[in-house]
Parts: sequence; structure tokens; C-alpha cells
Amino acid sequence: MLSKLKNHLDIALPFLRERKLLLAVSGGLDSMVLSDLLRQLNYEISIAHCNFNLRGNESDGDEDFIAQYAEENNLHFFVTRFDTETFASDHKLSIQIAARQLRYLWFDELLRENNLDHLLTAHHLDDSIETFLINLTRGTGLEGLTGIPHQNGKIIRPLLPFTRDEILAYAKENNIRWREDSSNASNKYLRNKLRHDVLPLLKELNPAFADSFRHTLENLQQSRSLVEDASVLVYKQVVSEREKLKRLSNYKAYLYQWLNPFGFTAWEDIYALADAQSGKYIVSGSFRLLKDREVLILELLPEGLDKVFEIHYGQEQINEPISLSLSITQTINKNATKKSIFVDNQLINYPLILRKWKDGDYFCPSRMNGQRKKISKFFKDEKFSLSEKENAWLLCSGEEVIWVVGHRADERFKVRGNTNTILKIEVL
Repeated sequence: MLSKLKNHLDIALPFLRERKLLLAVSGGLDSMVLSDLLRQLNYEISIAHCNFNLRGNESDGDEDFIAQYAEENNLHFFVTRFDTETFASDHKLSIQIAARQLRYLWFDELLRENNLDHLLTAHHLDDSIETFLINLTRGTGLEGLTGIPHQNGKIIRPLLPFTRDEILAYAKENNIRWREDSSNASNKYLRNKLRHDVLPLLKELNPAFADSFRHTLENLQQSRSLVEDASVLVYKQVVSEREKLKRLSNYKAYLYQWLNPFGFTAWEDIYALADAQSGKYIVSGSFRLLKDREVLILELLPEGLDKVFEIHYGQEQINEPISLSLSITQTINKNATKKSIFVDNQLINYPLILRKWKDGDYFCPSRMNGQRKKISKFFKDEKFSLSEKENAWLLCSGEEVIWVVGHRADERFKVRGNTNTILKIEVL
């Protein structure tokens, strides 16, 4: 077993040789075996331990055990303590999810502050099987049935191909000491129920279950790779040809594949969006999926809809929320585009206001002989989409609109023949 585990690390993960590694160590069997392996192979490692303060003296005993281990083996040791129960309560999380968030945020901080290359964790094949079963019981797509990934960004899991029995055999052969977590004996959590009751039954039904599962995972991972490749190819076709989505016999599967990474969960509502009226949308976190005429638009939710920006007299340029330049000129460019306007500076009250539109806003669009028009009606007539309306800015003098920026100026501020101060305002 020693040579099997060692060979895997050196053959499968040779690039770790030249890297600075941070090893997450709980004090349990798995992390202590991984630490021993990495030390024997002379990898450059530091170890990090989280004390979640969930098991009283037992938690403190784990911390002391690892501190002593680090000192005996001359390893750089990082340790932190969390008030996990308070964090879980404040953020309305389960204890397990709270602990996971706390430790990975801390690990990420350690990597950045100490210029470390990778975080190693001691997850093994049994953990992957348990994750597979948990996702299966809760309902999932293909991504939930492919187990724990070997690598996820800077996180690497070197022991993932091995079972707990294989790791235990290595520990006994090499007289490795570890700490037992008493909470692992409880069936309070779903993972423990699967570990104690379901996995032993599966192994009894099929003594080669671990090997069978390895092959199943490989097949599922290859299938997932094919699905991802196909979704990219189909996506390129769909975005370039309107109405093609609905002609796909399995368009729902493609929508799931494309949108799942953005945190959407209301799948039936999303599938119905393809036939919905223009303007309907589904929100998830900071993203929105919008039906706009014949297309679906994925976009970040707009921010700062009620924010107001001031432009003061003499100011020549602003860069937030959009870039505008302002300059006094003597002439008007009659070939100007929608990106610039020329107004009579004597008719303006400073500071100018740059803001989003609101109900009741109106202006007198140029080329309409001074007729008033609501901004909402202007948007409708110009066929603005919902996102275009939300991204439009109004440049105002007091409450009066000077310019729907980049679209149409107001007639009331037009330069007449008797002015000596012409202000050019341009979108950069």
C-alpha cells in the first residue's frame, strides 16, 4: 500500500514537486496519512488546522495534537478558531455549511497572504461516493453525479482515487497516529447515515463496489465532458440565429447546461420563458434572464438605479457612471452623431444632474417643434428593451431633461442665433 500511494502522488501529480503547498489537517486518519506521505516524498508543505469549537475539550485536543505534530516534524503550522454556531445562526446556515464556508475562506486567505500555490485536502473515494449518494437523494443533474473533482482551481485532492480501507491499511502499516472525531459515530447527519448504513450494504452486495464506482465515475465524467463540448457548439449556433433555440428537440437540457453555473433553480419557469411575453424575466442572485422579443438575455442585475451624480460648473470631464466630456466652443458641428450635443450654456442651471429615469419624466425631443413627450413613451417608440431602459442615463438641469444621453437631446436647450456660450457635451 505504501508504494501504491507514493507512486500515485509522484506519477499523477508531479507538478506539485516545485510548488509551495498548504495541507488542511483535521487530525483525523485521512489528513494524517496525506501529511505523512508528503513528508516522506519531501514535498514543501505547511499545515493548517481549523478549531470549530463544536466538541469542547475534544476540539482543543485535536488542535494540541496537530501543534505537537507540526513541532516534531518542523512544519510551518497555521491555526485558527471559529465561533461556528454563532456564524451559522447569524447567516441562517447549517453547521456543516457554516464550517465549510469558514474554513475555505480562511484557506484562501492563507494562500494569498503567504504566497502558497495549492491547498491540498485529504478527500478520498468514499467521500466521493457519499457525495454522489447525497446528490442523488436530493435530485441533481449530471454534474452532481460526477463525484468530488480531483482539482478545483487551487484545491487539489491527491487521495481521491483511494478508499478509506486502503488509507487505513497504510496508516496501520506505518504506525501513523491520528485522532478520532466522536461526531463521526453519530447518525445525526445524512453523510454519516450513508457512511454507516448504506455503504456497508452496497459493499456487501458487491465486494468490488469501490472498483465499479471508480469506473462509473470515469464514464460519467467523460459523458459530462461530451455534454459540455456539445453545449458550447450548440450555443454558438443559437446565439447567432434567432428562434433556433425552440427548434432544438432537447432545448431544455441546453438551457440547464448554460444557466446552471449562474445559480438558477426555478427551471420550469425558465423553460416557460422561451414562450413568454417580452419583458418577462427570472432572477437568481445577481443575475437576470430576460425575455426580450424573440431572444433570451442573460445579464447582471442593474445597480444604482436611484443614484444621482453631479457635474459642476467648469468641470471638463467625468468618468462615473459614464464618461462625458464638457467643453465651451464657438461653433456647432452639424454632422454630430447621437454621441454629442450642443446646448446654450446660459440656459443651464448648475450643477447638472446625471440620473436614471423615473415615472413622470418628460422632455421636448429635438425635431418635434417643442412637443412634450414622456420618457417612457420615448423608450417605447424607440423600442428600448428592459435592460436598455435601465441602462439609459438622463442629463438634467434641475428637474428638466437636457439629454437622454446618447439618444436624443431636448429642444428647449438648443443653441439659438443670439448665444455666445455654446457647451459641447460628448460621450467618450
